[in-house]
Amino acid sequence: MSTMTTDEFTITDTPLEGQCIALTSGGTGGHMFPAVSLARALVRRGAKVVFFTDARAARYTENLEGVTTILLPAGGIAGKGLRGRISGMIRLALGTWQARRHLKKIRPAAVIGFGGYASIPATVAAKGIGIPLAIHEQNAVLGRANRVVAGAAARIATSFAEVRLISDSDKARVVWTGNPVRHEIAALASAPYQAPEGNDPVNLLITGGSQGARILSEILPEAIIRLPADLKARLHVTQQARAEDLDQVAKTYEGSGIDVTLKPFFDDIPQRLRDAHLVIARSGASTVAELTVAGRPSLLVPLPHAIDDHQRYNAEQVEQAGGAWMLSQERFTVEIVSERLAKLLTGSSALARAAEGARKAARSNAAERLADMVVDMLGLDPAGAPVDLKQKTTHVQGDLA
Repeated sequence: MSTMTTDEFTITDTPLEGQCIALTSGGTGGHMFPAVSLARALVRRGAKVVFFTDARAARYTENLEGVTTILLPAGGIAGKGLRGRISGMIRLALGTWQARRHLKKIRPAAVIGFGGYASIPATVAAKGIGIPLAIHEQNAVLGRANRVVAGAAARIATSFAEVRLISDSDKARVVWTGNPVRHEIAALASAPYQAPEGNDPVNLLITGGSQGARILSEILPEAIIRLPADLKARLHVTQQARAEDLDQVAKTYEGSGIDVTLKPFFDDIPQRLRDAHLVIARSGASTVAELTVAGRPSLLVPLPHAIDDHQRYNAEQVEQAGGAWMLSQERFTVEIVSERLAKLLTGSSALARAAEGARKAARSNAAERLADMVVDMLGLDPAGAPVDLKQKTTHVQGDLA
């Protein structure tokens, strides 16, 4: 820790020294990654972090320095049958009781929730016993778990500039922080984008998430081999496909003359994203955050059955910023996709404009912005000195710029 003494107070780079902050998140990577990113940022600022989650997510918090993990029972309700809903509600009630007991003992300065059903016990318990609460929403639609406690949240952090289903009465407490991305992806914010011209090679990156997407494996190979011969000669395709689909995808590409790399998982995605001229992907929150921070144009195919249709709204936000083209799954046919790719991959100016639009839609340094928000809601300035909350202005979307 470094300090500097002034006539008024001591400035420190660990303004949260001696503070305990509780974080809580659902067990999926989309919820856990931003929560873990904030945990690291808070620890760097001197805080002790207690992480409430369920058994699925324990692996995400293993070996996190300065972080203690408490597992709570929780269960989903949406999309379940009657028996599943009853079981989920019982587990949530039990988890809330346990979270309340832990929070009363720990007495953290604040609880920060990241959505997912496993976040409900700790956020509801915090609301009930009066611990300051904030939430972070990864998608362009406020999630169901976050909606439960949004009215009690002192801050509502968002990944997108506009988020649906936030009530008018809650909008004054919204802070646009962005969604944290891996540091390897964050480094791409300064990597220039050069659209292919003339006879330049064209790099196409296709990713469907960690498990791949069957629709991309079924449609894209057929669409790509229909492209004009001169474009196929310059094309380099990197495609993520599910392990059970790899053989069929490879067979489709066979004899096309296209340079193709197929894998169920790529551990060098940051480098491949840096090299990509166009990305085809689903529009989950983490994917969209990475594409916009990296400033790479994309063709987004929202998952049609996502809860509250949030992937469509995610894609629409980037499309409206000029950073992507959205194509619904019902229109994702071989003929339409092949025609669209032929235009996009030979339109260098359109690709360049989309790259710039993607960067404009991004919110960089999201983890640090979230940590700034925590410091602010605790009534501290970034130097760690107490401030008079009565003199503070109300925070609105776009704060912490």
